[in-house]
Amino acid sequence: MRKVIQSRLGSPEVLETVEAEIPVPGPTEVLVEVKAAGVNPVDWKVRNGGGLGDPPFSVGWDVSGVVTEVGPGVTRFKPGDEVFGMPRFPLEAAAYADYVTAPSRHLALKPSTMSHAQAAGLSLAGLTSWQALVATAGLEAGQRVLIPAAAGGVGHLAVQIAKSRGAYVIGTASAAKHHFVRGLGADEVIDYQSVEVGSQVSDVDILLATVAGQIRELASTLVAGGRVVALNGTDLEAVHWAAQNGLRAEFMLVEPDRSDLEILADLADNSQLTVHVDTVFPLSEAADAHRLGEKGRTIGKIILVP
Repeated sequence: MRKVIQSRLGSPEVLETVEAEIPVPGPTEVLVEVKAAGVNPVDWKVRNGGGLGDPPFSVGWDVSGVVTEVGPGVTRFKPGDEVFGMPRFPLEAAAYADYVTAPSRHLALKPSTMSHAQAAGLSLAGLTSWQALVATAGLEAGQRVLIPAAAGGVGHLAVQIAKSRGAYVIGTASAAKHHFVRGLGADEVIDYQSVEVGSQVSDVDILLATVAGQIRELASTLVAGGRVVALNGTDLEAVHWAAQNGLRAEFMLVEPDRSDLEILADLADNSQLTVHVDTVFPLSEAADAHRLGEKGRTIGKIILVP
């Protein structure tokens, strides 16, 4: 099978496609033939800065595909089942490959209404949005939520999840993306390139800090005791600052969770959640996928297909 690996840290050029043995699923694991793999910011951050030990290693966590073999003790799936998930995160999953093994409870049945490309883009960004807004911030109907980069991978799913919970959603995006974000259900969209967001928005209950370095700037939009959920480790100092200034602020790292995946699948199958696929690359062009992602201009998700 083919697999994308890197032998050193660095720019996208370090990614190379090699031949490898098809992995064997261990106890409680399944083998999945990958139909599509999602590309996320964490992928290029790890590629460039590390986080999986010393190279060689393989990045990639989002996956959608077909179960081809089940390991001892697996009862949830059988060969032929279409599944999606985010196996092993933040440990190595090696999802940029023709085949991947995964703990069975890191996967769920693929939404029937989604293509493999869409499902591959749902796991990490969808779980991040759900766990941040619902599990961490306790989002309730009627609350006001501010979502920067609302057209991005996490942002465009967070808008839909917040609306499914009855929230009033304010998103930020460049002017060219306003129509897209409103189409997701956002109640207001602010052009962050032409105005200072903090001067245009107020009475926010929850700030989903999708973009690093914005917590101090956007804290003024929050009500007293409002919630800040940071998604970037570089915001830890700002999280402490926010907590010292009367806000409830936390840093959250997404986790694999079967139950949450099933909730996302139900939302998709009930027409409350969709994944916008910006660009699809063949597996052999993973470096080009990273180059595009690092520009920060995509709408929705970038996907690799074997």
